[in-house]
Parts: sequence; structure tokens; C-alpha cells
Amino acid sequence: MTNIKTISIALAFLSSLIIAPLSHAEDSPVGTWKNIDDKTGKPRGIIVITEVNGEFIGKIEKVFPEPNEEQNPKCVKCEGANKDKPVIGMTILYGLKKDGDEYTGGKILDPDNGVVYSCKLTVLDQNKKLKVRGFIGVPFLGRSQIWLREK
Repeated sequence: MTNIKTISIALAFLSSLIIAPLSHAEDSPVGTWKNIDDKTGKPRGIIVITEVNGEFIGKIEKVFPEPNEEQNPKCVKCEGANKDKPVIGMTILYGLKKDGDEYTGGKILDPDNGVVYSCKLTVLDQNKKLKVRGFIGVPFLGRSQIWLREK
């Protein structure tokens, strides 16, 4: 009987070692997200967020332009290396690092106006939503969008 008890305890311990990293991964912004415009409520694009050496980076994978808009838009208002480059494939999130329950210290580029804002992310609703806050100076001087996780 003692052998069965010992095996059960060992299995429970091993299971906890396997499950713990998985539960941590659930609270990560890594993955594919649908960007919902905070003004119109319509989807704007698909952004893929990856983690490289502890830094979270987001690239535009797809856009949803209106029929009367450019179907393969370029960042005409951007400056520097992004000037007149296609929006699809462009890195718009960078420099974010995990800070408690948030991801802070990063930047976000708005391809519509070419402006780079400070940025922070918060994973919400059991990792189904991502609150993306872009701001100048301090977080309360900005705006937020809710992005939805793509399956």
C-alpha cells in the first residue's frame, strides 16, 4: 500500500511541474490577435505577437480595409525606415517586457498617422482579450483598444 501512495504522490508532483508552466503561458500576449478599432468597433487587422529574449514584438499579418480604402496600404505618414513601406508585415509593437500582470516599457506605431506612442498591454478575460494602451508621457494621456485572441 505504501508503494501505491508513494507513486501517487510522485505522479501528483510531476503533474504539477508540467502544468505550472502551461498555466503561466496562458497569461501571455504571445499569439494572434484581431485589432478592434476603438472608434468604430470594426476589425482593423490581425497582429501576431511573439517573444524574443523577453521582449514582446507585434507585427501586422493582415488588414481589413473598407472597399473604398487602399487594399494593400503603405505607411505614408511614417518616418524613417517605415516611410512608404507596406503595413502588412510591419512591426508595430516592440520593447514590451513583463512587469507583474502587465507588459510595459514598449512602443506602438499607429500606421494611420505614423506616430509612435508609449505602450502597455494587459491580458484580460482568461487570455481571450488584450487591452492595448497607447499614450504620450503617462498612461492616462492616451487611448485603449481591446484586441481579441484569434483561434
